[in-house]
Amino acid sequence: MQTSTTQTSLTVSRLGLGCMGMSEFYGESDPRAAQRVLEQALELGVTFFDTADMYGRGENERLIGGFVVANRDRVVIATKCGIVRGATPADQRRDTSPAYIRSACEASLRRLGVESIDLFYLHRLDEVTPVEDSIGELSRLVEEGKVRHLGLSEVTLEELCRANAVHAIAAVQSEYSLSTRGPDVEAMIDACAALGALFVPFSPLGRGLLTAAYRSAEDFKGADFRTILPRFQPGALEQNLSVVDRLAELASAKGCTVAQLALAWVLARGPHVVPIPGTRQLHRLAENVGAVDLSLSADDLAAIERAAPADAIVGDRYPVSIPISKA
Repeated sequence: MQTSTTQTSLTVSRLGLGCMGMSEFYGESDPRAAQRVLEQALELGVTFFDTADMYGRGENERLIGGFVVANRDRVVIATKCGIVRGATPADQRRDTSPAYIRSACEASLRRLGVESIDLFYLHRLDEVTPVEDSIGELSRLVEEGKVRHLGLSEVTLEELCRANAVHAIAAVQSEYSLSTRGPDVEAMIDACAALGALFVPFSPLGRGLLTAAYRSAEDFKGADFRTILPRFQPGALEQNLSVVDRLAELASAKGCTVAQLALAWVLARGPHVVPIPGTRQLHRLAENVGAVDLSLSADDLAAIERAAPADAIVGDRYPVSIPISKA
């Protein structure tokens, strides 16, 4: 598979794997199935695996830790800190104080079973601690060999510039897809290119919306948090599916799936753009990886834009009950 390299010499596969859904948020989890997906992803050329300490309250790091250790010389592991979980998904707070960052790093190292984290993100800024102080502590973790590269998630351009002035930033993660985009995130993609940093889109398939697999609330099984997301609510979902159906027509003419078309659109934004779609199914994994080899012409991109303009999707990213996620 193609790779991308940052200003800090971090090299990753052009497509990563988001591991969050292997532990929670999208219905019942199956650890054995997750291991099969991890192993198959590596066989297909995916070397970039993304987790966070808040996914399953640390369980996601434990879940993938054995796989990472067994394949340490082939795997790039990214994890995050800064969101502190409460009793419910909506009960969250942020903490990017130096003391918390250090304790979170130590805990992640233990759960993953590694001596160094390849890419350590601040999951969200706490809006109290100056970003310079947070990055200062992260830079000390780099000096100590506990972290190799630094990243930020859902920050502003100003925050990125202030952070990069303290220590080179290797990656910025934000939600980006045909269903979530706009001037701010486009400017961030350009800024990352100028800095030599990766731009890492999470939810590049719109939390499954852009796969055309979900047509109603009945399609969600178990404790799936999409049942409370505005874009999947009755009324909004039907309007959003009309956009997906138009994309599906373009995909059919192109000889690919709508998910592959959506991922190829993200990948076409630049060689430094590395989406991390998540999946728990082997056939979806193979489908996603296939998007890397899908070439879109200027005419294809124009047709996609006509079918799914930036303002076409109805509903916010998150409900007001989860304000912590709205960076």
